[in-house]
Amino acid sequence: MLAHSQGLFYNRAAMPKPRILVSNDDGYFSEGLQALVEAVSPLGEVWVVAPDREQSAASHAISLHRPLRIKEVRERWFAVDGTPTDCAYLAIVHLLKDARPTLMVSGINHGSNLAEDVTYSGTVAAAMEGALLGIPAIAFSLVARGTFDFAPAARFARSIVTTALERPLPPRMLLNVNIPGGVEPDGYSVTRLGRHSYGYSVVEKEDPRGRKYYWIGGSEYQHEDIPGSDCNAVHLGRRVSVTPLHLDLTDHGRLEDLGSWSLPGYARHEPDGA
Repeated sequence: MLAHSQGLFYNRAAMPKPRILVSNDDGYFSEGLQALVEAVSPLGEVWVVAPDREQSAASHAISLHRPLRIKEVRERWFAVDGTPTDCAYLAIVHLLKDARPTLMVSGINHGSNLAEDVTYSGTVAAAMEGALLGIPAIAFSLVARGTFDFAPAARFARSIVTTALERPLPPRMLLNVNIPGGVEPDGYSVTRLGRHSYGYSVVEKEDPRGRKYYWIGGSEYQHEDIPGSDCNAVHLGRRVSVTPLHLDLTDHGRLEDLGSWSLPGYARHEPDGA
């Protein structure tokens, strides 16, 4: 197809394909990753750089005190013996340094990444590292347990990635997407982070040598009913939640409050440039 731009004709078919980087925290072999790759492959040149083993709940850990190894599984598909953050960093700064990705996608995670989960999630951390390095990024998670049917999540991923590639995106854009499992969602909501918990418990046991060890985390899920939240969209509305995340963790609402404090023995100065 020929299109006209600034008085010149160019061939869209001849334009280079957008480069899409795919990662996750469940490992390069995971079913969710395979589903995401298949969903976005028709949309561009796909590169996969993912952990060589499961790294769930790795959060934004990066390996600074040991060397990393990269194994080429097949063409444009690599396994890294590190964290999801390591994978994103190595991909963007090293493997794809000749032509940076247009977009990064992470997932599809085996389980939800709603509310406070984003602070623990390796899936979100991989996408966050991409955004920190200037690549727009989207993290995908399937809200299910036990049985995972990734087909509906993959279809939504293809739809939103198609749209993202058709428009100019801010380089530090980060979206967190959760797709309800067990249904074919007919819509989505743009949401804020909600609040939930899995219960709080510590199980103390003893190994065969008499030394104590501990399992942390609970399994009694509950979420607060917060209108407009990702939890409400997924669990009550059975809709996909799309949550834009901000990389600036500053609590701007508390700046003025802290400015009124007076610390004995110390003078308070205005920030540089304020």
